[in-house]
Amino acid sequence: MIRKDLPFSLSEYERRLARTRVAMEAAGLDALVVTDPSNMAWLTGYDGWSFYVHQGVIVTKDGDPRWWGRAMDAEGALRTVWMADDHVHGYDDGFVQSIERHPMQDLALRLAELGLERARIGVEMENYYYSAKAHAVLTEALPHARFDDATALVNWQRSVKSDEELVFMRRAARISEAIIDGLVERTAAGVPKNEVVAEAWRDAILGADGHWGDYPAIVPMLPSGADAAAPHLTWDGREFAGGEATFFEIAGCYRRYHAPLCRTIFLGRPPSDILRAEAALVAGLEAGLDAARAGNTAGDVAEAMNLALARAGIERKGRCGYAIGLSYPPDWGERTVSLRPEDRTVLMPGMTFHFMPGLWMRDWGLEITESIVIREDGPAETLCNRPRKMFVKEHEQAVPRPFDIGGPDRVSDRVVGFEPGDDGLSGGPADEPRRQN
Repeated sequence: MIRKDLPFSLSEYERRLARTRVAMEAAGLDALVVTDPSNMAWLTGYDGWSFYVHQGVIVTKDGDPRWWGRAMDAEGALRTVWMADDHVHGYDDGFVQSIERHPMQDLALRLAELGLERARIGVEMENYYYSAKAHAVLTEALPHARFDDATALVNWQRSVKSDEELVFMRRAARISEAIIDGLVERTAAGVPKNEVVAEAWRDAILGADGHWGDYPAIVPMLPSGADAAAPHLTWDGREFAGGEATFFEIAGCYRRYHAPLCRTIFLGRPPSDILRAEAALVAGLEAGLDAARAGNTAGDVAEAMNLALARAGIERKGRCGYAIGLSYPPDWGERTVSLRPEDRTVLMPGMTFHFMPGLWMRDWGLEITESIVIREDGPAETLCNRPRKMFVKEHEQAVPRPFDIGGPDRVSDRVVGFEPGDDGLSGGPADEPRRQN
């Protein structure tokens, strides 16, 4: 008998399935084909690097879900899903990357065998893993079925985390802390970026507090100096340089659950405009955390943060966070709630977010972020416990090049009212104690 190492209790999976079926009924669906690997894992426990081929979970009005995918990956499903073995179905390898036939033809046969050839079936159309070709083939193979867009139907059921899930996210947070500690220690002028990232990967996989680390859904981001105007650049072999800020966007991951954390490291003595931006950003984080309370909305968090930034002369546009939890590449977000003024989603206890109001200017960037949990009472809990500030290593001396933050506005962010060379900032919110969990 195959040993299964289920991450959660059967009652937890039953809770998730029940929530999904309530949403299906509200949408008028007879069945749901789930192809997002995060949703597949959340519903069944399936965990494997097989999302580059077509696969999915079939949920009907009753009975256990059915896993469907490549035959060789069915072996992984037998070892990871909670359902009985006869609820695992594999298709022949001849379907894989073929120009003559398509895996969705096999899926159509499975759906017909379940009596769904004339059913109303939901599919996740806005999904990295469900292609236009897949949809065309599936609808052609089942011409009498009705296919409805069920994008994010399961994602929204994941919004409020159970106590079991929060245990995993707190373990991920301990790993995030270990990664950041290593980055602060090792980042220095003259050290190649790839060497520092190699050690960060080691910290991520070794884990923390006796819990191993999983691979995160996004690789480390670490642009420096003027490159930090672009938020999604990864590493190369260039050396860190004095007189530059580098922000690090990373996430510890435990059994697919993430706790993203961003911190900025400045090598040398920071110019006053970046110090002032740091203080304003920390004040914005504090204001947003205080607004992140059950009963408030996602927009309230963004508005509180924006108001604090505005007091410092910073106008920031765009969202400043998003829901997080279980995820697979290429993104650790849940693609549901966004922390932005127009999102009026009511916050509920157990919701989890990456609160990340980064500043990406013309010649520099700054990120200080927190992963948070909405509590029953009071302001949000921060999952990680590291100083909420820019880390400065003044011994890495270099003459900073001039930072011009008064140039042409960026589309998403604008800083106003800062005068380079003004040393009016000393201490301030960046030196205040962090919110205790």
